[in-house]
Amino acid sequence: MSLADPQEQAKQQAAIEAVRLIPDGAVVGLGTGSTAYYAILELGRRVREEGASFTGVPTSYSAEALARRNNIPLTSLRNVDRVDVAVDGADEIDPHLDLIKGYGGALTLEKMVDSYADCFVVIADESKLVDRLGHSAWVPLEVLPSAMYTVEKGIIRLGGTPRLRVGPGGPGHDGPIITEHENMLVDVRFEGIEDPWEMERSLNAIPGVVENGVFPRMAHIVLIGSAAGVRRLTHQ
Repeated sequence: MSLADPQEQAKQQAAIEAVRLIPDGAVVGLGTGSTAYYAILELGRRVREEGASFTGVPTSYSAEALARRNNIPLTSLRNVDRVDVAVDGADEIDPHLDLIKGYGGALTLEKMVDSYADCFVVIADESKLVDRLGHSAWVPLEVLPSAMYTVEKGIIRLGGTPRLRVGPGGPGHDGPIITEHENMLVDVRFEGIEDPWEMERSLNAIPGVVENGVFPRMAHIVLIGSAAGVRRLTHQ
């Protein structure tokens, strides 16, 4: 990821601004993905250069590995009473700060950590802003392997188009992507999502769905990086 790329610069700016909101000594939810990557690097810089102290709760093996390389002590949800601040990216953000997340495959633990946090800060560049969820992003689902076919039927009844996520070789050339919980990922295309609350509930009500990537009204603060700086969005 080259910081000569304006989009990467915007992500980094938003991440740095988010880390400024995190007090020394905080328990921090560590997101997964290309934007959360910059937040973990910035937390590591504060540990290294400023002597700051944080305890990270990672949402994936990749976030855990990056945090360890940056000397951030780690724990898990079972060992803490609270998460002070969670920082993570998003795939789409609507005007109500509803989100689609989970393209990195860590949606289940992301939703657990982000919902547990006293303050959930979302970081993104302007390309993630949409008028309505489902504008361009597919909704990821984590699905029990044995329930794949019944889940697909349930998705179709909701008006969605399901697509099993497979490896880089493509269908017929590589197997399905397996999550860290040993489940499969199904991406679902909707022609826009009118009611994110209802969509989250309806998807999770399909037997065999472990979790879905609709995150309604969970974000407390959204920081949008751009060439003009970082814009802060909050609930009105």
